[in-house]
Amino acid sequence: MTALEDTVDLLDRLVSYPTISTDSNVDMIGDLAEYLAGLGARGEVFADESGTKANLFATLGPEGPGGILLSGHSDVVPVADQDWTSEPFVLRREGDKLFGRGTCDMKGFIAASLVMARRYADLSLTRPVHFAFTHDEETGCIGARALVPELKARGLRPDIAIIGEPTEMRVIEGHKGCCEYTTQFSGLEGHGSDPDAGVNAVEYAVRYVGRLLTLRAELIARAPSGSRFRPAHTTLNIRRIAGGVAHNVIAGRAEVDWEMRPVQQIDIDFVKTTLAAYIETELLPAMRAVHPAADISTQTLGEVTGLEPMAENAARDLVADLTGANSADVVPFGTEAGLFQEMGMDVVVCGPGSIAQAHKADEFVSLDQLQQCLTMLDRLGGRLV
Repeated sequence: MTALEDTVDLLDRLVSYPTISTDSNVDMIGDLAEYLAGLGARGEVFADESGTKANLFATLGPEGPGGILLSGHSDVVPVADQDWTSEPFVLRREGDKLFGRGTCDMKGFIAASLVMARRYADLSLTRPVHFAFTHDEETGCIGARALVPELKARGLRPDIAIIGEPTEMRVIEGHKGCCEYTTQFSGLEGHGSDPDAGVNAVEYAVRYVGRLLTLRAELIARAPSGSRFRPAHTTLNIRRIAGGVAHNVIAGRAEVDWEMRPVQQIDIDFVKTTLAAYIETELLPAMRAVHPAADISTQTLGEVTGLEPMAENAARDLVADLTGANSADVVPFGTEAGLFQEMGMDVVVCGPGSIAQAHKADEFVSLDQLQQCLTMLDRLGGRLV
């Protein structure tokens, strides 16, 4: 069988694991760990406290610092309420396209990496090649954020990391961060006929959203000079406002889901500081003047670091050489790349499939994209000896 045929067979196996972020991924991670162990890789599975989620880190080649990391996340987004034309967790081939949840985001890259690991295992490697497969990237890069301190504790830091998110095999050297929050408002219920006798949590949630919208406009003016991102500035998005129980009851509770896509760390600090001051000096005093126990709290669901474009980036240069690309781009969507960059690695994002297919019904990756990925990884083998 060819490497492409092997990759399709392995992708079929990986798609059959319904690793939706709300569910367990341990069976798939166990399968990957067994596969790599069979090639002679040294590996370790890191389970979370629940025992239902796990990361895998494995290495082929000599022990010691450095090396090249191939990384991908094992989780996929839900399929509920999507109009699929075939079973999402059964790989379906139609012409050049392979349909199934996770085919492009991002089990296609994982399958290609594992197929090429067979070749790497037969080489006399002079530098290690590492594999990191994580959980819950789709819900805030939870797995990668847990893996990084484990690697630091073991003194493991590859020189170069290739994150195989779907980029149509374009070389991506930068992306925005992604910060997700839920802000909760606790007021005082009462009869709707006397609004001043209670503290309407929904009304204060609306005022909070108004401040977020003002900040959104202010962030436009803070865009870094020469920013390559589109939009060029940090963005704010209001996802959901909810609260209240009935038309004739003063809403005692409300919450706002919102997100920020920062282009620079100072914007995160600016937004947080501004909102904290607004809460402490305006919203809470007004709420507590009526009900001293009123409160506002914000839960951080995830704060994913962006990938900062660097003038010197060995990962970008390597992958550009392997793929023949003569330029590198930036993208608005987030990945785990920034977490590895913070560890001191040179990082690039490059993988098969299009982000336009991710998260949708009838998600697919093309055979041509998988072959391009295999070609890149095959050429990478020559840099490991």
